[in-house]
Amino acid sequence: MVGGGIGGLAAALGLRLVGWEVTVVERARVLADVGAGISLHANGIRALDALGVGEAVRAASRPQYTGGTRTPGGGWLARMDGAALERELGTPIVGIPRAELHRLLRAALPAECLVVGAEAASADRTDSGRVRLALEDGVLEADLVVAADGVGSRLRARLFPDHPGPVYSGSTVLRAITGRPVALDTDFALTWGQGAEFGHIAFADNRAEWHAVLNSPPGVRHADALAVLRQRFAAWHDPIPGLLEATRPDAVLHHDIHELATPLPTFTVGRIALLGDAAHAMTPNLGQGACQALEDAATLAAALATELTVESALARYDAERRPRSQSVARAARQAGHMGQQLSHPLAVAVRNTALRLAPSRATVRAVLRHADWTAPSLS
Repeated sequence: MVGGGIGGLAAALGLRLVGWEVTVVERARVLADVGAGISLHANGIRALDALGVGEAVRAASRPQYTGGTRTPGGGWLARMDGAALERELGTPIVGIPRAELHRLLRAALPAECLVVGAEAASADRTDSGRVRLALEDGVLEADLVVAADGVGSRLRARLFPDHPGPVYSGSTVLRAITGRPVALDTDFALTWGQGAEFGHIAFADNRAEWHAVLNSPPGVRHADALAVLRQRFAAWHDPIPGLLEATRPDAVLHHDIHELATPLPTFTVGRIALLGDAAHAMTPNLGQGACQALEDAATLAAALATELTVESALARYDAERRPRSQSVARAARQAGHMGQQLSHPLAVAVRNTALRLAPSRATVRAVLRHADWTAPSLS
């Protein structure tokens, strides 16, 4: 397993459940996922159930029952009924700090299978039955390599030298977790302005994750990002100013959003499988990035458990995962174009009117379109 993020650890759990010996190689010296908060839809929760950690994740999460989409002045464009989603899918959307989800995945793996501070420079596929993974201090031989090394995957670049790789989406995101509990009147919310979005997710300990997504050239950074955001969103509705006020300046993360706009022709090459962002990095507009990686992990494990050969298992993994994940990625890109990235005042007004006139059931149907996925059994 190359990559110790959420997707890589989830895949390691799945493979161990179906009888594989697993080594997770992570180039970072500290194995802890970087990020603020994450929303998990029913498909992600179902995948976690299959991987054996769903109960622990639920216990550390906060259900997202109340919320929706608003205008900067505070008016509602659409409301989300988390209870209706729970009736349909068996679970509402839940919010959890990324670091806590990562900790729970790590805790379910034996410490000896995690190798940190080791970078996989290349993968030699000369032997059709084995893969030789070159590390800085030696070679690791494996029957299968899972490349879960993120949007900037080095293994993907070597496997697909003619692929353009990740491209800038046109949006940049700043995000953080508040340094103290905050009073919120909804479990989650998105607010859409012109070329800007501000959202929050409430956690079980009453802290909250917030994110600000802005249309921006790539590479723009600020000496005091929090001060810039306080000025940018000063006139937006409560609790936005309060969330920023409850945040430490050094807690703000800033990342340009990149995606694989050109889909990969396959998720497998020989005995190497790509998983998560390495396979289908997408914009965050549907909150499906991590959920799709968790689906990948459960699907790969199930294929390896039931197919007669590794080759047939990887063919099945590609056939099941590539169409679905690439479809979700296209939908996420479209959602961004019609949501946060929309900047022309007339276009924004038309979009807002359409949302206000849409029946309340439409929001639930939009979530069901991607979240209603059935996990395979790994037991």
